[in-house]
Amino acid sequence: MEIWIILGALLLLAILLVANAVKVVPQSETRVIERLGRFHSVLPAGLNIIVPFIDKPKMIYTRQIKNYGSRGSYVSITATPVIDLREQVYDFPSQQVITKDNVTTEINALLYFQIVDPKKSVYEIDNLPNAIEKLTQTSLRNVIGELELDETLTSRDTINSKLQAILDDATNKWGVKVNRVELQDITPPESVREAMEKQMQAERNRRAEILKAEGEKKALILRSEGEKQSRINQAEAAKQSEILQAEGEARAQILQAEAEAQAIKNVTEAIAQTNTDPATYMLAIKYIDALNNMTAGQQTKTVYIPYEATGVLGSIGSIRAMFDKQPG
Repeated sequence: MEIWIILGALLLLAILLVANAVKVVPQSETRVIERLGRFHSVLPAGLNIIVPFIDKPKMIYTRQIKNYGSRGSYVSITATPVIDLREQVYDFPSQQVITKDNVTTEINALLYFQIVDPKKSVYEIDNLPNAIEKLTQTSLRNVIGELELDETLTSRDTINSKLQAILDDATNKWGVKVNRVELQDITPPESVREAMEKQMQAERNRRAEILKAEGEKKALILRSEGEKQSRINQAEAAKQSEILQAEGEARAQILQAEAEAQAIKNVTEAIAQTNTDPATYMLAIKYIDALNNMTAGQQTKTVYIPYEATGVLGSIGSIRAMFDKQPG
């Protein structure tokens, strides 16, 4: 009976030794092992063997957010031997900061970081989550204190870059790599928000008036250019019309002159057989036209003509008699 008790005790001791000697580390996690109170090693992912009761994992602080539903959430910091090597995000509560122009503003930020040296994260800082939170808050106050409110609202990328550089440099000795910082909400006081809304409304009204004035200006310019072009087109049309009319009149005069020349030629050939002077004949024709114009529309038929015209008219009569005698 005593033998079975001894064997059971030995078996239990063996189980305890194996349980404390074998450590299975999940992927993306690690453990910092101390041997008799001093740093010994960092366990990689997978199966690891340590010396029971001599080697112990170092306890570190970790930050956890517990959600209580309608009662909100609560941030707790607990001790654990597990070191998470994945990228982690800390959502810090809103804090009040003062800008360069003395405006108190509430800002909350997100911090993305990763533990790259587990040994430093354990031995170079006592409470890593608390240290990162306080460092982020103080750095945020310093960066915002150098900017005015308008710059704070419009320069989030600049603030994020400055904070990331400051925090990454400060946490480097803790074995932490800060990948990025993101500002979530920037909430100025109510009075400042109302003043900004009024300013934005005034700016919109000003832009609307400017756009309206520019539109009216462009409309006047286009209207004047249209009227100018219309007058130019009318002038060009009138000019072209006068040119065409002048060309038509010139062409008519040319045709009339050519017709008269042909008539004179025909008359000259016709009276070539007589002794009558062609010039005298043409002069007689002009006399007849003049007599017709003088007697047109008059009641009286008495017309006085120069004596010299009788000789010319007599020549016309002889020529006419000659034409009458010709056959056809």
